[in-house]
Formats: sequence, C-alpha cells, structure tokens
Amino acid sequence: MAETRSFDAPGGTVMSRWGRRLAALALSLALGLWFCADGRWMTLGEVFARLSPGVIALTLAGLLVSYVLRALRVYEEFRHDDGVKFSACLRIVLIHNAAVNVMPFRGGEAAFPVLLGRTFGTPLTRALASLFWFRLQDALVVAVVAVMVWPGLPWALRVAGGLALLAFAFFLPRWAQQPHDWAGRGALAGKFAKLRDAFAESSRHARLGWWWTVANWSVKLAAQSCLLAALLDTSMGNGAAGALGAELAAILPIQGVAGFGTYEAGAAAALLPHGISLNDGLKAALALHVFIIMSALCAAALAMAYPHSNPPSPTFSAKDLEP
Repeated sequence: MAETRSFDAPGGTVMSRWGRRLAALALSLALGLWFCADGRWMTLGEVFARLSPGVIALTLAGLLVSYVLRALRVYEEFRHDDGVKFSACLRIVLIHNAAVNVMPFRGGEAAFPVLLGRTFGTPLTRALASLFWFRLQDALVVAVVAVMVWPGLPWALRVAGGLALLAFAFFLPRWAQQPHDWAGRGALAGKFAKLRDAFAESSRHARLGWWWTVANWSVKLAAQSCLLAALLDTSMGNGAAGALGAELAAILPIQGVAGFGTYEAGAAAALLPHGISLNDGLKAALALHVFIIMSALCAAALAMAYPHSNPPSPTFSAKDLEP
C-alpha cells in the first residue's frame, strides 16, 4: 500500500495560516458590524425587492450555463481518462465553486484536486497542474477584458497590454511542453519537473479550453451585469463595470470569509466613475454577492446528493511529489 503523506505545513506556517484565518474572520465581522450599525442589512431586502421575476430567472439561467461551461472545460481535459463522465465533472465543479465562494484566501481551491482524486483517481500533480491552468486561463481572460475597458487608459496601452497578455497565454503552455532536463537537477527540481510535465499535459489535452473559458466568462459577467444593473436601475454597461470590478477584487490574496468586503469594495469602486455613489454601489454589490453565494450553495447541495463511484486507485501518495 502506498504511503500517504500529510500536506500540513510546519508549526510556524500553521500558526501563520491560523493568523490569516483570524484576520479574515475579523475583516468579515467588521464589515458585518458596519452594515448592522446603520441598518444597511435591514435594507438588503428592499434592494432585492427591486428585482423582477424575469431578472432573477435570467440571472439564475446565466449562472447555470456558466456552471455547465466550466464542467465542459474539465471534461474536455479529462475525457480520455478511464471512468470520466460529464455528470461527474459537473458535480466536481459545483462543489468546488461553492467551496471557493465561502472559504477565505481562496482556500476552497483545494477542493478541486481532492475531488478529482476521489472521483477519478487523478494524481495530485496532474490535478494541481489542471487547477493552475484553469485559474491562469481565468485570470488572463479577465485581465484582457479589464485592460481593454479600463477607464482613461490610452488605446495604445490597451492594445499593447492585451497583446502582451495574449502572447503570454500562447507561449507559456508551449514552453511547458518543450523537452527539459529538470528531473536530473536534484530533488527539488525533480518535483518541479513533475509539475511542469503535468501542466504540459493539462494544456495539451484541453484543446477547447480557451473557448470554454471565454464562453464561461462572457455568460458569467453578463448574468452578474444584468442583476447589478437591475439592482441599481442603471445600464448594462455600468452593471458590467461593477461586475468586472468585483471579479478583479476577488483574486486578491487578503479577503474576508466568503470574500465579503473585498468583493463589494471592488464593485463599488468600479461603479464610482459611472456616477454610482459608494453607498449605493456597496448595497447593490452586497446583494449581488449574496445572490451568487446562495446560488452556489444550492447547486452544491444538489451536487452532493448525486452519487459517485469510488476512484479506480488510491489518490495522493508520497510518490506523487517524488522525483
């Protein structure tokens, strides 16, 4: 039987991790107390009351399509592996999405490699490389959109920034797929060699990954823009600015539990140049955030009720990270 290895950090790192968690909890509590102190939480129901059934249905449909597109991206990469089914990929995506939405510091990302290992028996290095590739694609797509629509940025810089990001996205997987001798440079280099090879395999198999990524973000941002525009009684363009600001803030390393605080601040800041006051922007962004989290949790609850088979082989073993 393969020796399993705990991936817990040493004592100092563990204390640091708990410190970050406490800081995240304090940030969330401070935000909650601030809202409760002046009745903003009491007005959240009034904000939701502005939404028509059609807007709610359209937003939910957009989020559902987004989940499906993300599952197709996972299925595209792993469909040649034994036992991989689209329904299982959708289950992984829904649970992973909920974990990311409610855990601080993107801690929910760990659910993805764990679920891949438990469901398909995917090795740890392959699962981590796949997660890295997915998130890199997400970040690059959002970054390109942000550069192209950033207010006040000269067109020359927009084009240059967009081309630089596209070039990076094009050449990075090709660099990973080049022959290398990292495995013979020592133990640490050997571990990075395994990760590089796994990343090359992930980017090589997901031929339609970029299409699924662009489609996902198009639908996701459109759904959030629709809801935010309805909450603020403003244009879709303004709603899109707020949704993009919220998503950019969501990638920050310092966040509260469930992302409360940074998400709302990012959306409200992006709405300021469009004539939306900070107070109105924060209230609308909070309502949007709560809507997204509740949708994610409901979808994950349904996914967890869906049965799945055991993996064909044990998952994370000590050999996964050995050169």
